[in-house]
Amino acid sequence: MSRESYNGKHITVAGLGVSGVSAARALAGLGARVTVVDGGDSAALRERAVPLEAAGITVRLGDADALPEGTDLVVTSPGWKPDSPLFAAAAAAGVDVVGDVEIAWQLRDETSAPWLAVTGTNGKTTTVQMLASILEAAGLRTAAIGNIGTPIVDVVLGEQQYDVLAVELSSYQLHWAPSLRAHSAAVLNLAPDHLDWHGSMEAYAADKGRIYEGNRIACVYNVEDPATEHLVMEADVEEGCRAIGFTLGAPGPSMLGVVDGLLVDRAFVPDRHKNAQELAEVSDVRPAAPHNIANALAAAALARAFGVEPAAVRAGLRAFRPDAHRIAHVADVDGVAYVDDSKATNTHAARASLAAYESIVWIAGGLAKGATFDELVAASAKRLRGAVLIGADRALIREALARHAPDVPVVDLDRTDTGAMAAAVREAARLAGPGDTVLLAPACASMDMFTNYNKRGEAFAEAVRDLAAGPGAQE
Repeated sequence: MSRESYNGKHITVAGLGVSGVSAARALAGLGARVTVVDGGDSAALRERAVPLEAAGITVRLGDADALPEGTDLVVTSPGWKPDSPLFAAAAAAGVDVVGDVEIAWQLRDETSAPWLAVTGTNGKTTTVQMLASILEAAGLRTAAIGNIGTPIVDVVLGEQQYDVLAVELSSYQLHWAPSLRAHSAAVLNLAPDHLDWHGSMEAYAADKGRIYEGNRIACVYNVEDPATEHLVMEADVEEGCRAIGFTLGAPGPSMLGVVDGLLVDRAFVPDRHKNAQELAEVSDVRPAAPHNIANALAAAALARAFGVEPAAVRAGLRAFRPDAHRIAHVADVDGVAYVDDSKATNTHAARASLAAYESIVWIAGGLAKGATFDELVAASAKRLRGAVLIGADRALIREALARHAPDVPVVDLDRTDTGAMAAAVREAARLAGPGDTVLLAPACASMDMFTNYNKRGEAFAEAVRDLAAGPGAQE
């Protein structure tokens, strides 16, 4: 749709969050008559509604089930479930429901930058940030956007001109973006997550796979995760689009991988059946944990698909610094390393984190979100020297440890007060010895004890600093 086609349309925006506010403002600016609905009615939401109402946007709080009369289109925030009553009412009225990513895609014009898109159960943000760093090192005007940073509609309609965009997309966003057609895209991995939203693993995977639809140059997949390659095979892409794998082993033709401590490309080189191009050293990736090296390979593949030279891949990876609470080394205390991976909020992420270290005292627990832990514990048992469990669903992890790692000493902390993390760190220090790693990789969400995973990670880091300062600092 052209930008002019929104003029005069009555559009209902579902949700008064960041993306909802962005979409409402943008559509109103194009001449649409916008109504924002949200089921909440808090003081914060009422305050957020004030500037929208001042701009002529109708805001309806506390009632998000009924479709406003005369609605021509519903634009939803990503988290709204497909079975929401508002969407059922829209379907009954023959009204389409799309997301803010779909709106952003439709608002592009001939001057708009192509999208290099990334999705996956884990690693999306890191990979997109790595990709943006590589593109910047190549001298390209770029930004990391989507499910990260600036709302995507604001970028598309903004005055800043870009050569290419690094776009993080969640399964929620992809579900509501039927016409998205990226230059190239990557699915990093697939593991059960958000199944309460999607309804099944099959539906979740299908929504992830939408990212490949209509790709022009490359569909990047994880060789170690066959489900991602299956999504490539199922996708309807443009003629000539290539399947490009990434692997932590030696790459075959049309793959990127690792050989003798080097990241190498056998996809975007002359005679890929015989030749390989060095891109960077493993030590250029920080931290050089296996799953982070995989992220770097995926980012490099997308950059190479866009024509970026090898030197820029190396420079971009060297310049990249990960966000906080992603396998971040906090300190060494008495020969023990303390690592904060609070962002490991599901079992797939925690398994990758645990695989990065040989001898671990594991701090885990929180809200399980319906997850089970047997597979995670069984795969990681040989690395565990001890475990300290916190949070509402810690019993599920304790029971998995009893089944699959019965010899591992376990401390079960039955407390949720502000000192709980400090107690967990002290118990972990007691279990750990020189050469061990105390690893916060909770495999659970944080909201039972903390506002978010950032606050959980900050509490861990503060407790480690207190431990390093000595007994007096911990009183």
